[in-house]
Amino acid sequence: MLSDFLTEDLVQLNIAASSWEDAIRKSVQPLVDNKKVTEGYVDDIIKGVNELGPYIVITEHVALPHARPESGVLEPAIGITVLKDSVEFGSKDNDPVKFLFPLAAKDSEGHLSALQSLVELLSDPDFFAQLEKAQSPKDVVDLVHAKEGRL
Repeated sequence: MLSDFLTEDLVQLNIAASSWEDAIRKSVQPLVDNKKVTEGYVDDIIKGVNELGPYIVITEHVALPHARPESGVLEPAIGITVLKDSVEFGSKDNDPVKFLFPLAAKDSEGHLSALQSLVELLSDPDFFAQLEKAQSPKDVVDLVHAKEGRL
């Protein structure tokens, strides 16, 4: 489940970002600070977007910053960053991005249940309305737990 990889110290609210690159760096920083990924992991995410385009923008207003596990994943984790103001990533269909869910997976199988859980959340319009209203990281973690039926 998503909540297995999400902790309050990986959640950020009302974050100002000047560009898509700044948004990625800021969203992944808690994963670096909490020793879930290396700095090189962040660089590989940005390199991937520069080379492949905004493939991490997975649905309207949502980015899933991630890179290959060997790029520097130390522990599986997912973060949630809500930007103060939306940022353009260059995705014709899904810009601008307001919500980032940086993902660190050790292998492709290990995070499938977390991704399935995330897909369910992303298809719930009420989730985003509540995410926008969250006042603290605890509110966000509680929201995810509630949506997963774990409260």
